[in-house]
Amino acid sequence: MPHLPDDDDWLIAERRAIGDRIRVTRLRQDMTQETVFLAARVARSTYQEIEAGAADARVSTLLKIARVLGVHVTDLLRG
Repeated sequence: MPHLPDDDDWLIAERRAIGDRIRVTRLRQDMTQETVFLAARVARSTYQEIEAGAADARVSTLLKIARVLGVHVTDLLRG
């Protein structure tokens, strides 16, 4: 089994990267945060924390966001 780092720096970096991809995709679609979180039925604070990379997102939440943005969820996860 591979040795994994003890710190969560990689997790923080990945969360930020996902948030960045969500923001870039949203802006390319010329959408506001409000448009996305209302259409996805996600709380404003939850959406803002996800886009900022400050919070973990549930898979179901990412699926809703991806649907509103018109992309596959893997586009948000892998870029």
